[in-house]
Amino acid sequence: MTARSVRSLSGALKPLFSNRCPGVYGAASCNQRQKSTYTPPPARYGGRHTVTLIPGDGIGPELGNHVRELFRFCCVPVDFEVVNVDSSVASEDDINNAIMAIRRNGVALKGNIETNHNLPPSYKSRNNLLRTTLDLYANVMHCQSLPGVRTRHRNIDIMIIRENTEGEYSSLEHENVPGVVECLKIITKTKSLRIADYAFRTARAKGRRRVTAVHKANIMKLGDGLFLECCKEVASGYPEITFDSMIVDNTTMQLVSRPQQFDLMVMPNLYGNVVSNVCAGLVGGPGLVPGANYGEDYAVFETGTRNTGKSIANRNTANPTAMLLASCLLLDHLKLHAYASMIRRAILSTVSETRVRGAGIGVSRVTFLMCKLEDILLTLLFLSLCVRHPLCSPAAHCRPRRTRLHL
Repeated sequence: MTARSVRSLSGALKPLFSNRCPGVYGAASCNQRQKSTYTPPPARYGGRHTVTLIPGDGIGPELGNHVRELFRFCCVPVDFEVVNVDSSVASEDDINNAIMAIRRNGVALKGNIETNHNLPPSYKSRNNLLRTTLDLYANVMHCQSLPGVRTRHRNIDIMIIRENTEGEYSSLEHENVPGVVECLKIITKTKSLRIADYAFRTARAKGRRRVTAVHKANIMKLGDGLFLECCKEVASGYPEITFDSMIVDNTTMQLVSRPQQFDLMVMPNLYGNVVSNVCAGLVGGPGLVPGANYGEDYAVFETGTRNTGKSIANRNTANPTAMLLASCLLLDHLKLHAYASMIRRAILSTVSETRVRGAGIGVSRVTFLMCKLEDILLTLLFLSLCVRHPLCSPAAHCRPRRTRLHL
């Protein structure tokens, strides 16, 4: 698409999206245990938002490019500040720069950063360091059956809320004597109450009727026992929501046999990693499910399974659906609901028509998917505008011209 066409499309879209829809993800707390849900910073620089973009490793850079091209195509009022993080060096300068950029902008879109196992034990996961430093305590992943994606189970609609800053991911381990290693699992009452309260507030805001706490309190009676007790304490303040609990090993079995029984699930860090990957597989694979990380002050959006996908990197075969849907969550967070709704509708229509699934879908399928997505977006745009536009020929008023994106 030419620069002139983009400017023309931008001018035509301006009246359509001039009014912002109220509301953001999540609702205000019903009690005083936690502060209000984070409110995004006001738009700057002529009504545009600045978002930190961390490409990450593996397939991250190409997925980020798909989002940038899509936003440019739709004239979304978002500018990306790109911050690269080199995962091959022990220095923390890059990740500190990324954290500083997120603090400046308030929101980020992120590809997964590889954790190099060949570096010294003191080397910390850059992903974990980012989440703990910014206190992004709630990881939210919505696993939902998508139209056109054939899976073993149908009608799946599960929200997973995972504590993001402690547990086995506390990065506290040491070798007492040669051959004996201790890894510490940290569970605190403060953070357990916080994530439980977030889960129930989300359930109320989203109309969820059941919250399931996943644990292993039968073995880890103190650690997981504390987490379970905190969930029960918070549940008592939400009488309209059914609360139950389930041991993590039974949870995985129930997920693969009868996933429809689950509504919203809350769990500690490590269990959330396992359960979220299982649920992603149930609805079609890691390339289809977005994820979000929320704190009191910042929000970071990424693919749900946090997979670098190095085996299919630099081939332009990675399924972009998860990252594109993550960008829709980002737009909702910035209160750009009209853009988010339009792009999400086009993505779901494209997925339904192209029958994509899994992580790698082939070069031709990626190209076709992105082209089909742009065609559907043009259709939605022109049906909404219903006015003559330079992109439409005089003989085909309100009928979009087919445009191809060369990847």
